[in-house]
Amino acid sequence: MPNHSSWSRKVFLVFNFIFLAFISLLCLMPIIHILAISFSSGTAASAGKVLLWPVDFTTAAYDNVFGKPEYLRAFWVSVKRVAIGTTISMLITIVTAYPLSKDTSQFRLRTWYTWVFVFTILFSGGLIPMYLTVKSLGMLDTIWALVLPGAVPVFNVILLLNFYRNLPKELEESSRIDGAGHFTTLWKIYVPLSLPALATTGLFTIVGHWNSWFDGILYMNHPENYPLQTFLQTIIIKNDFRFIKAENVELMIKLSDRTSRAAQIFVAAFPILIVYPFLQRFFIKGIVMGSVKE
Repeated sequence: MPNHSSWSRKVFLVFNFIFLAFISLLCLMPIIHILAISFSSGTAASAGKVLLWPVDFTTAAYDNVFGKPEYLRAFWVSVKRVAIGTTISMLITIVTAYPLSKDTSQFRLRTWYTWVFVFTILFSGGLIPMYLTVKSLGMLDTIWALVLPGAVPVFNVILLLNFYRNLPKELEESSRIDGAGHFTTLWKIYVPLSLPALATTGLFTIVGHWNSWFDGILYMNHPENYPLQTFLQTIIIKNDFRFIKAENVELMIKLSDRTSRAAQIFVAAFPILIVYPFLQRFFIKGIVMGSVKE
């Protein structure tokens, strides 16, 4: 047996720890830098004086983001979009991937349907037909215009159906012997065993909904219906300050383009940074290992 307490082993562990700590620090430095800029004055940020610690500490950038009802309303729209959109997309992904994961002996048209879904990844109807479809269905200026057009994430469906196909066939066969149908097999066996894949596809869906901004501009005619990313893009990226009232001029003096952008980036990234640690453990968990005895 190898000697884990040998001198060479200890040296390796020390250098490995130092190397991994250095890599982790490199990954954190951009986030810390953005956070430091967001809490710095506009003058210091524009002059390039901010590195990893705020200069002339101020919360003006966050006051600008969260201090107005318009921003809070946009934040709430994004929260609703993520909650509703993720729920609908995950349900559709699960029930679509299950039949497509079957062999042609069980589902004769499986290959044909799979290629129909793949075709939608390569080709689409275009922006104008999509807009006309949403308009004809009366979904403009509603939360459904942000949720339903992308409710079938084909890439996630393909990921999940490939995961289903790798599950032991004996599990489904044993459930059939016990009298379970397809619905029971899906929700009682496939879904619990697919938590790593579901966590991955769920995170993709959450990030996609949270970061999306273009469809808000496309389908929303009134700014009060904008999701967060669309609202911030309109206010900060385009420098459209129609929503800034005259009494907030003093606040705007403390801001700069860099501090506003930094606050925007951190506000957009923070919810994902909170969600990710709870989903990470499913990425590396071998939940299927040992479920079937030879």
